[in-house]
Parts: sequence; structure tokens; C-alpha cells
Amino acid sequence: MATDLTGLVAVVTGGASGIGAAIAQRLRADGARVAVFDLRPDGAEHADLAVAVDVADDASVRAGIDRVVAELGGIDILVNNAGIGAQGNVEANSDDEWLRVFDVNVVGMARVSRAALPHLRRSTAAAIVNTSSIAATAGLPERALYSASKGAVAALTRAMAADHLREGIRVNAVNPGTADTPWVGRLMAAADDPTAERAALEARQPHGRLVSADEVADAVAYLAGPRAASTTGVALAVDGGMQELRLRPAGR
Repeated sequence: MATDLTGLVAVVTGGASGIGAAIAQRLRADGARVAVFDLRPDGAEHADLAVAVDVADDASVRAGIDRVVAELGGIDILVNNAGIGAQGNVEANSDDEWLRVFDVNVVGMARVSRAALPHLRRSTAAAIVNTSSIAATAGLPERALYSASKGAVAALTRAMAADHLREGIRVNAVNPGTADTPWVGRLMAAADDPTAERAALEARQPHGRLVSADEVADAVAYLAGPRAASTTGVALAVDGGMQELRLRPAGR
């Protein structure tokens, strides 16, 4: 079902590939003008404006936001989707890696939101949607650092929602399960048995398959749009039931 975003301007970070590209495509299809921020924006097919932005660099972020406002006239929707992954238990990653992942996945969201807020306050349909993860709510093996960063995103989302509700800005998050994206594809390809790894990832989600990027994009479009006008401070799971359902094994 389409969401009417006609006349609105959306910024999607990490919007040149994977879930971010699907979000940009969906918002644009629903009528928004879309600015994509990405380290490599040349591949952004679904953008009215594609800007090279590093969310780990404040000057880069502010320059990107200024360009969006100058060329598209304002900002109504911000989708904080840019993020990086990490593997291993709590022993596996160095201090530098912990700082790098948090700098991109958490502080990066704060940087972009901070720069966009003065413009969002001028909008009559302002919304922020953060990409969190099933890793924020379920303990997954070999994902200690990544899970910690996404747990921080979930907490940040609630805090931002409380801070900005009375300014007319809604803040929500999506919690995707394991999604069929290039990053997950690379993880599977690096496994000793990629076919078995894919089967295991599919089996741990109760609906028996990976989540599609388009399904996450549909959830973002809803949260960003006017039909969610009474929804703020929530994390919408798009995980095939992984967080809440406990099914019996098939055939039992």
C-alpha cells in the first residue's frame, strides 16, 4: 500500500546499496524527493540528489545537509540507515574497532540528526527513522560489538522520541531480522559451507527465510509517513517472528 509522501524531502544515509537503496526507492516511489548520503554515492539509482557523505565526519555531514537544503528546499524525513558490521564475541575486536563501529553506527546517527534537526523543526510532517536490528533485542552468537551498537541505537531512538515529540518530530526505528543484502551475502560466502550457513540463517527466523530489503523499506515508509502520525518511540520488528515467536519444530 502506497504512502503519500508527495512534496516531502527525505534524506537516506547509506542509501546507495542494500536496505538503504530499497528505502530510497520506496520513498521516491511514494512521492518524496530523496537525497542519498553514502561514502560511494555513484551507485545510488533512486535519488534526486546523491552526496558523498561520511557519517563519521561532522564537517562532511553538515556539508551534505546544507547541500540538501540548498538544492531540495528543506528536510522532512531523515532515515539514519548507514552502518557497519562486526563479527566475534567480546574478545574478538580491538578497542579501535569498538570505537569505529560505535562512531559510525551510533554517533553517526547523532551527527546526522543534529545537523538535520533545525530543518526538521520547520517541517509540518517531520519524522526520523533509525535502522536498528534484531541484534538489539535478541542475543546472537558472534555479534557482541554489533549487538551493543544496535542496542544503543534502540535506546537513542526512545530518547530522541521523548526529546523531540513536542517539536512535532516523530522518531522511530526498524529492527530487521537477517536480511538478504550484499553484506549478509558476503558473510555467507566467507563461511566454510555457504549453503549450510544460508540454511541456518533462514531456519532461525520462524517464517523460514531471510527478510527482504523491500520489506524493511515498506516498514520505514510507514513510520516516516502521515499514517503513522500517532506512532513515536517504537522499534518495529521486521524479522519473521524471530524476536517474539517460539514455534515448535515443523511436524510436531
